[in-house]
Amino acid sequence: MKHNFSTITILLLLSLALAVSSCSTVAPTPAPTDTPQPTATHTLVPTETLVPTSTPRPTSTPNMAATQHIEDLQAEAQTYVDKGFLTSADGRFREYDDFEVEWAQLNWYQWEPLSDTVSDFYLKGHFKWESAYRNADVSGCGFVFGLQQSSDHYAVFLDRSQILFLISNGSGTRELGKTRGTGKVKFEMPAEADFTLIVNDSYAYVLVNEEVISEYTLSQTQPLRGRLGLTVLSGTNKDYGTRCEMTNLHAWIPE
Repeated sequence: MKHNFSTITILLLLSLALAVSSCSTVAPTPAPTDTPQPTATHTLVPTETLVPTSTPRPTSTPNMAATQHIEDLQAEAQTYVDKGFLTSADGRFREYDDFEVEWAQLNWYQWEPLSDTVSDFYLKGHFKWESAYRNADVSGCGFVFGLQQSSDHYAVFLDRSQILFLISNGSGTRELGKTRGTGKVKFEMPAEADFTLIVNDSYAYVLVNEEVISEYTLSQTQPLRGRLGLTVLSGTNKDYGTRCEMTNLHAWIPE
């Protein structure tokens, strides 16, 4: 009986040890967490990550090259007055750092806001862009304007064959119809061009290499005053998607 009692005791102790060991090694299954998903719309508005900064302009004892640069910008503004796009060349200039980005989500775009909040303005830059897929959907570099806290905005893109002008708000994103012009261009990939967007008194003008491509009448119900931004629209999911490079970026803002 004494031997049997010892054996039972050992067996009980071994069972208890195994139970304790089992409790210490089996961890509870973590509860699944919800992964945030992008809004199911035609456009993507990701978290703002990079804000291009303005390039300092000379303020005291400028050299001749800097002086000539300012005169060239003033002459540029005057040409838009002469063509009837602006009512006055009086204003200030803002210059921005070069911008480069790749985006690979078919038919979606993202933007990076600039620091300036404006209503009337012109924004200009030299664009270089290409897509990883030769026959990509509409894609290219562009500008955002009228950007609100609610993310309502306008977006304008230079594609290899057309200008895509969008208006986006709580009702969705749609293409804004042209008032005048064809809205058509023709580029071979990779492509590059000077791109200018002029907004004046509820009218917008799009120029490519200083040629007017199309004119638009903006919404009377959507606020026009808002932030400017830089954007890229992807026409393919392949590889890097659409690659966009912007240089010589500058804006004119009326006084």
